[in-house]
Amino acid sequence: MLWVEALSFRLLDSYINTYNMKNFEGSDKMLNSTISPSITILGSSGGAAKAVLAILNQSVQDKNDPIHPIISHSQFHLIDMNQKDKVYFDQLFPHLSKQIKLHQLDLKNVSVFRKHLTKTNTKVVIDVSWADTIEMLNCCNDLGVLYVNTALENEQVDNNESLHGFPLAERYLKYQTRKNDFTHTTAITCSGMNPGVVQWMAIKLMQENPNKKPLACYIVEHDTSFFADQTLIEPNTIYTSWSVECFLDEAILSYPMFVYSHLPHYFYEEVYSMEYKVRLGDKEFYGCLMPHEEVLTLGELFDIQIGFIYRVSEFTTELIRKNLDRVDELWNWNQRLIDPEKGMVEGEDLVGVLLVYEDCEKYMYNSMKSSSIYAQYKTNATYFQVACGIYAALASLILDDIPVGIYNVHELLLKTESKYEEYLSYHMTDFVVGENKNSDGLLHQRLKWTK
Repeated sequence: MLWVEALSFRLLDSYINTYNMKNFEGSDKMLNSTISPSITILGSSGGAAKAVLAILNQSVQDKNDPIHPIISHSQFHLIDMNQKDKVYFDQLFPHLSKQIKLHQLDLKNVSVFRKHLTKTNTKVVIDVSWADTIEMLNCCNDLGVLYVNTALENEQVDNNESLHGFPLAERYLKYQTRKNDFTHTTAITCSGMNPGVVQWMAIKLMQENPNKKPLACYIVEHDTSFFADQTLIEPNTIYTSWSVECFLDEAILSYPMFVYSHLPHYFYEEVYSMEYKVRLGDKEFYGCLMPHEEVLTLGELFDIQIGFIYRVSEFTTELIRKNLDRVDELWNWNQRLIDPEKGMVEGEDLVGVLLVYEDCEKYMYNSMKSSSIYAQYKTNATYFQVACGIYAALASLILDDIPVGIYNVHELLLKTESKYEEYLSYHMTDFVVGENKNSDGLLHQRLKWTK
């Protein structure tokens, strides 16, 4: 039996099929090809926005793409505090160039942002910035604008040094406190790869085994992406395939965290002082336990052990381990993105879900190589995976009849008739599903100390 609070695995499909859909009264929430909606993208100069625009650049010329009829008639307003010039966007996204308008503004100035939404008649906001999530949602809610983002941001938490070790939990608490206040918009939050796509993977695997309760659900990621040319490596520099600052927030500013019995549990240790075994068929790695949004959201829903186990490149892993006694100094080091534009990138980014049972383990993952992705999309594998999650949420917002409310991806899947899976699989086409014939158990059984 599935024990999703009062909901059983046996009733999961029935719940999805019979959910009472509400109408978004007085609004043109579900867009169609007869109008030309304005879409505003926040953080347009960053890596995530670059990947999202790369997909939209394909969508606008692909008549089979689910959102083509709308995207081909849309105007895109790109906002960034440090905006790139028009040439940058024209060269990377030639099929969108005539539909793009650039704006440079600080999203801390909420009144200016609100005026922008009104003046441009924005219908959808795609937020891949560091702007305060609650502030952006509040603006969208006041004006009935649809909203999608990839992570929770909160400036008040970021500026409070007393929250060292627990920034994500505090961001999540503030978000949860306000979530039900937004009653005039529809939003899908935390819909990147992880969080985002991984919740879909978890729900999908559970639906395939409705009568068997897992002991644990681990979100797993093994990112081996790194420059092939070692001469590109600079001293005193941290390299990651996405925002280095955000990575360090998880890797050295936070304590290792997992959820059990719906409650977050923390180890008062450095994240990189411990690692945990993961097997996915013939693939095996050890990763660190890090706090992540999907761990908290899935932990509210499922009464099992849930955690995120993450391993980055060996270069960055060893660099942090060598500096465990002075990790605070790493904030002052140079930060570099593993960008295929700078040089050939080897390796892959594997992201998935591992369900643990007493006698076996079931898994599902997607793996992408930057060397393949860059050729078509001019971005790396990590950002492209994130963009696929954003695309799926965007498509569901503008094509499906989603009731008013703020949804995480698993809530979208369980409470609405969203076609998220259909949209996701249009650009993320390859998934590996398998089973380990025995189990490595819970976190304490997978643990290996590194110091």
